[in-house]
Amino acid sequence: MHGKGWEPWRSGLKLPLTGLPRVIAHRGASAAAPENTLAAFRLAHERGARMVELDARLTRDGVLVVIHDSTLDRTTDGRGRVIETDSASLALLDAGSWFAPAFRGERIPTLEAALGFLAGLDLAVNVELKSDPGQEARTGAEAARLIARVWPSDGPPVLISSFQEETLLAARHAVPELPRGLLRERAGADWRAAMERCACSTLHLAAHHLDESLLRELYREAVPVLVYTVNDPREAKRLFDLGVRALFTDVPEAILPVAPPLPHSWS
Repeated sequence: MHGKGWEPWRSGLKLPLTGLPRVIAHRGASAAAPENTLAAFRLAHERGARMVELDARLTRDGVLVVIHDSTLDRTTDGRGRVIETDSASLALLDAGSWFAPAFRGERIPTLEAALGFLAGLDLAVNVELKSDPGQEARTGAEAARLIARVWPSDGPPVLISSFQEETLLAARHAVPELPRGLLRERAGADWRAAMERCACSTLHLAAHHLDESLLRELYREAVPVLVYTVNDPREAKRLFDLGVRALFTDVPEAILPVAPPLPHSWS
């Protein structure tokens, strides 16, 4: 599932995180294509990204599909909650027209289909797990088992992340070797304990809640910090200079030119 260098973080241990690039396309190239669709992932690859982030959640019949919101209204021509809709109905929805007429007919991919597509492009992937109330453990376990079953053993890195610790713990129990990232807006006073509880390799934080003192503390502790969502190259450079390990962006082609090369030990 992953090689040496993706062990759970502990204080002072500088993880190589082999195969993790500096720039991660947030929901694909989502400034130029409808988010979380195969079109957005394809475009991210064409624009130079080597890793994409996507969101996954369960349908009524227990299928993991790639969509951010708990409801269908914003990014499809459907209505209602994903968890209350079966996967066959979701497969008929248009997930592209809301963005632009050129994307009419784009579908909500299943997580299994998206992973197969990304593996075919040799793209690394961060699967962010979205769990509806009461579905936290099921989402984590189902996703981890699916990834372990379909992701190539010799493929690029695959990382799961979630705001919900119960989801991460269930994934850890189901497939312990699958790398995990703790996702938060702010680090919080308990970030260290939370990372250790969930045996996470990375810490994912919101750009608008960061401050330099926090980043310096995390850098001293050798925490691999992944920051979302950064679309301004000047801000990206500032964060890279402060030791941020990788950035999520809607415009990978704008951020890639300011991304510093990885140290040899991180390759």
